[in-house]
Amino acid sequence: MKKKYVWILTVILYILFIYSNSMKVAEVSSEDSGKMLKLIHGFFSTFGVEAFWLTEHVLRKMGHFMEYALLGVLLYECLKSIGIESEKRWFVHIIIGYLVPFMDETIQLFVKGRSGQISDVWLDCAGIAFGTLFAGGVFLICKRMEKLHVEKLSNDTGV
Repeated sequence: MKKKYVWILTVILYILFIYSNSMKVAEVSSEDSGKMLKLIHGFFSTFGVEAFWLTEHVLRKMGHFMEYALLGVLLYECLKSIGIESEKRWFVHIIIGYLVPFMDETIQLFVKGRSGQISDVWLDCAGIAFGTLFAGGVFLICKRMEKLHVEKLSNDTGV
């Protein structure tokens, strides 16, 4: 029972984190991206690789995708832990998974120097779908491995 509330709280806090990023004015958001870009370029250069293709724009789009891919994983685990019927669980997952990006971009319409973009909503939704499929795939693989382990144990013990 407690596990369910931990997952719910985690998802809520993560959504608030996403929204807090959207509330940053353009200068601060760009400064954050610039610092991350410098860090990643430095990482690549330690291996002698020139990452000229990695621009602030590319980094920001990758950030959108990854931020929402993690939300997809968290939503999958959260809704699985609640224990509601599969059809209802997927309905709730889809509703949350599409409302959060729309709200995210809407928030940006009211922040100095920022703009909400429908292309980012689509990118965010793709991230959620990827994260959800990733989490579901890992879950199915683990379930299958557990089943094989139980079968092997029962064969080894002769039960």
